[in-house]
Amino acid sequence: MYKIIQVEDEIKVQPSKFELGLEEAVKQSLMDRWDGVIDKRLGVVLVVTNVKNTGEGRIYAGDGSIHYPVEFEVLVYKPNQHEIVEGEIIDVTEFGVFLRLGPVDGMVHVSQLMDDFVNFDRKNAIFMGKESKQRMKEGDVVRARIISVSVAGSDYKIGLTARQPNLGTLDWLKENKARQKKKAAKAEG
Repeated sequence: MYKIIQVEDEIKVQPSKFELGLEEAVKQSLMDRWDGVIDKRLGVVLVVTNVKNTGEGRIYAGDGSIHYPVEFEVLVYKPNQHEIVEGEIIDVTEFGVFLRLGPVDGMVHVSQLMDDFVNFDRKNAIFMGKESKQRMKEGDVVRARIISVSVAGSDYKIGLTARQPNLGTLDWLKENKARQKKKAAKAEG
Protein backbone atom coordinates (compact mmCIF):
# COMPACT_ATOMS: atom_id res chain seq x y z
CA MET A 1 0.00 0.00 0.00
CA TYR A 2 1.26 3.46 -0.89
CA LYS A 3 1.09 6.09 1.85
CA ILE A 4 2.44 9.51 2.70
CA ILE A 5 3.92 9.44 6.19
CA GLN A 6 5.25 12.23 8.39
CA VAL A 7 8.72 11.55 9.81
CA GLU A 8 10.98 13.34 12.27
CA ASP A 9 14.76 13.00 11.99
CA GLU A 10 17.98 14.90 12.47
CA ILE A 11 19.60 15.46 9.10
CA LYS A 12 23.25 16.24 8.48
CA VAL A 13 23.82 18.94 5.85
CA GLN A 14 27.31 18.72 4.36
CA PRO A 15 29.30 21.95 3.73
CA SER A 16 29.12 21.26 -0.03
CA LYS A 17 25.35 21.98 0.16
CA PHE A 18 25.60 25.28 2.10
CA GLU A 19 25.41 27.37 -1.09
CA LEU A 20 21.99 25.90 -2.00
CA GLY A 21 20.08 27.75 0.67
CA LEU A 22 18.66 26.13 3.79
CA GLU A 23 15.42 24.69 2.37
CA GLU A 24 17.03 23.13 -0.72
CA ALA A 25 20.10 21.89 1.22
CA VAL A 26 17.90 20.18 3.81
CA LYS A 27 15.64 18.61 1.15
CA GLN A 28 18.59 17.28 -0.87
CA SER A 29 20.23 15.91 2.28
CA LEU A 30 16.95 14.19 3.24
CA MET A 31 16.65 12.70 -0.26
CA ASP A 32 20.26 11.45 -0.08
CA ARG A 33 19.54 9.85 3.29
CA TRP A 34 15.98 8.49 2.78
CA ASP A 35 15.19 7.83 -0.91
CA GLY A 36 15.18 4.08 -1.57
CA VAL A 37 15.65 3.09 2.07
CA ILE A 38 13.83 -0.02 3.30
CA ASP A 39 12.66 0.53 6.85
CA LYS A 40 10.85 -2.22 8.77
CA ARG A 41 8.34 0.24 10.28
CA LEU A 42 7.80 2.53 7.26
CA GLY A 43 8.30 0.26 4.24
CA VAL A 44 10.20 1.25 1.11
CA VAL A 45 10.79 5.00 1.11
CA LEU A 46 10.23 6.12 -2.47
CA VAL A 47 10.74 9.88 -2.20
CA VAL A 48 10.81 12.78 0.23
CA THR A 49 7.74 14.78 -0.78
CA ASN A 50 7.67 17.76 1.55
CA VAL A 51 9.83 19.39 4.22
CA LYS A 52 7.38 20.62 6.88
CA ASN A 53 9.59 22.14 9.56
CA THR A 54 13.32 22.66 9.98
CA GLY A 55 14.58 23.38 13.48
CA GLU A 56 17.66 25.23 14.63
CA GLY A 57 20.92 23.76 13.34
CA ARG A 58 23.73 22.49 15.53
CA ILE A 59 27.42 22.13 14.80
CA TYR A 60 29.31 19.36 16.60
CA ALA A 61 33.03 19.51 17.38
CA GLY A 62 35.15 17.94 14.66
CA ASP A 63 32.28 17.93 12.13
CA GLY A 64 31.90 20.76 9.59
CA SER A 65 28.31 19.79 8.82
CA ILE A 66 25.23 21.38 10.32
CA HIS A 67 22.69 19.02 11.94
CA TYR A 68 19.02 20.08 11.72
CA PRO A 69 16.00 18.52 13.42
CA VAL A 70 13.45 18.15 10.61
CA GLU A 71 9.82 17.15 10.18
CA PHE A 72 9.10 15.94 6.65
CA GLU A 73 6.82 13.72 4.58
CA VAL A 74 7.81 10.67 2.56
CA LEU A 75 5.92 8.56 0.05
CA VAL A 76 6.33 4.91 1.03
CA TYR A 77 5.23 1.52 -0.22
CA LYS A 78 4.55 -1.02 2.51
CA PRO A 79 3.14 -4.39 1.48
CA ASN A 80 0.47 -5.63 3.89
CA GLN A 81 -0.63 -9.19 4.47
CA HIS A 82 -3.97 -10.00 2.74
CA GLU A 83 -3.63 -7.00 0.39
CA ILE A 84 -4.63 -7.59 -3.25
CA VAL A 85 -1.87 -6.51 -5.67
CA GLU A 86 -1.23 -6.61 -9.39
CA GLY A 87 2.16 -7.14 -10.93
CA GLU A 88 3.90 -8.27 -14.07
CA ILE A 89 5.66 -11.65 -14.15
CA ILE A 90 9.36 -10.84 -14.47
CA ASP A 91 10.79 -14.34 -13.99
CA VAL A 92 9.50 -17.90 -14.33
CA THR A 93 11.29 -20.73 -12.52
CA GLU A 94 10.34 -24.34 -11.93
CA PHE A 95 9.30 -23.48 -8.35
CA GLY A 96 7.09 -20.47 -9.21
CA VAL A 97 6.91 -16.99 -10.69
CA PHE A 98 8.22 -13.63 -9.54
CA LEU A 99 6.01 -10.54 -9.85
CA ARG A 100 7.16 -6.92 -9.97
CA LEU A 101 4.97 -5.06 -7.47
CA GLY A 102 6.17 -1.52 -8.06
CA PRO A 103 9.31 -0.99 -5.96
CA VAL A 104 9.52 -4.61 -4.70
CA ASP A 105 9.13 -8.14 -6.07
CA GLY A 106 7.00 -10.99 -4.74
CA MET A 107 6.88 -14.70 -5.44
CA VAL A 108 3.96 -16.99 -6.23
CA HIS A 109 5.03 -20.55 -5.40
CA VAL A 110 3.99 -23.23 -7.90
CA SER A 111 1.53 -24.59 -5.33
CA GLN A 112 -0.21 -21.18 -5.23
CA LEU A 113 -0.49 -20.51 -9.00
CA MET A 114 -3.99 -21.91 -9.67
CA ASP A 115 -6.62 -24.40 -8.51
CA ASP A 116 -5.50 -27.08 -10.95
CA PHE A 117 -2.65 -29.53 -11.35
CA VAL A 118 0.16 -27.45 -12.83
CA ASN A 119 2.64 -28.55 -15.47
CA PHE A 120 5.87 -26.64 -16.09
CA ASP A 121 7.15 -26.37 -19.67
CA ARG A 122 10.85 -25.74 -18.99
CA LYS A 123 11.71 -25.07 -22.65
CA ASN A 124 9.15 -22.25 -22.99
CA ALA A 125 9.12 -21.22 -19.29
CA ILE A 126 5.32 -21.56 -19.05
CA PHE A 127 3.05 -22.98 -16.36
CA MET A 128 -0.16 -24.60 -17.62
CA GLY A 129 -3.16 -26.01 -15.78
CA LYS A 130 -3.81 -29.65 -16.67
CA GLU A 131 -7.62 -29.36 -16.92
CA SER A 132 -8.19 -25.62 -17.30
CA LYS A 133 -5.38 -25.12 -19.86
CA GLN A 134 -4.77 -21.73 -18.26
CA ARG A 135 -1.23 -20.48 -18.87
CA MET A 136 1.13 -18.28 -16.93
CA LYS A 137 4.29 -16.86 -18.53
CA GLU A 138 6.74 -13.99 -18.32
CA GLY A 139 5.08 -10.67 -19.16
CA ASP A 140 1.60 -11.69 -17.94
CA VAL A 141 -0.02 -9.32 -15.46
CA VAL A 142 -1.27 -11.19 -12.40
CA ARG A 143 -3.67 -10.22 -9.61
CA ALA A 144 -2.61 -11.90 -6.38
CA ARG A 145 -3.07 -11.71 -2.61
CA ILE A 146 -0.13 -11.16 -0.25
CA ILE A 147 0.05 -14.13 2.14
CA SER A 148 3.39 -13.43 3.83
CA VAL A 149 5.70 -10.45 4.32
CA SER A 150 9.11 -10.43 5.94
CA VAL A 151 11.97 -7.99 5.93
CA ALA A 152 15.38 -9.61 5.70
CA GLY A 153 18.04 -6.95 6.17
CA SER A 154 17.40 -4.43 3.44
CA ASP A 155 15.11 -6.61 1.32
CA TYR A 156 11.46 -7.63 1.38
CA LYS A 157 10.39 -11.24 0.93
CA ILE A 158 6.77 -11.31 -0.19
CA GLY A 159 4.76 -14.51 -0.64
CA LEU A 160 1.71 -14.39 -2.90
CA THR A 161 -1.21 -16.60 -3.90
CA ALA A 162 -3.32 -16.62 -7.07
CA ARG A 163 -5.49 -19.59 -5.97
CA GLN A 164 -8.44 -17.63 -4.62
CA PRO A 165 -11.53 -16.40 -6.52
CA ASN A 166 -10.93 -13.39 -8.79
CA LEU A 167 -7.15 -13.87 -8.72
CA GLY A 168 -4.82 -14.97 -11.50
CA THR A 169 -3.69 -13.44 -14.79
CA LEU A 170 -5.81 -10.57 -16.06
CA ASP A 171 -6.48 -12.63 -19.19
CA TRP A 172 -8.02 -15.41 -17.04
CA LEU A 173 -10.17 -12.89 -15.24
CA LYS A 174 -11.44 -11.43 -18.54
CA GLU A 175 -12.21 -14.93 -19.85
CA ASN A 176 -14.07 -15.84 -16.64
CA LYS A 177 -16.10 -12.62 -16.78
CA ALA A 178 -17.04 -13.28 -20.43
CA ARG A 179 -18.07 -16.86 -19.55
CA GLN A 180 -20.22 -15.63 -16.66
CA LYS A 181 -21.92 -13.05 -18.92
CA LYS A 182 -22.62 -15.72 -21.52
CA LYS A 183 -24.01 -18.04 -18.83
CA ALA A 184 -26.23 -15.26 -17.41
CA ALA A 185 -27.53 -14.35 -20.87
CA LYS A 186 -28.30 -18.02 -21.59
CA ALA A 187 -30.19 -18.33 -18.29
CA GLU A 188 -32.29 -15.22 -19.09
CA GLY A 189 -33.20 -16.16 -22.62
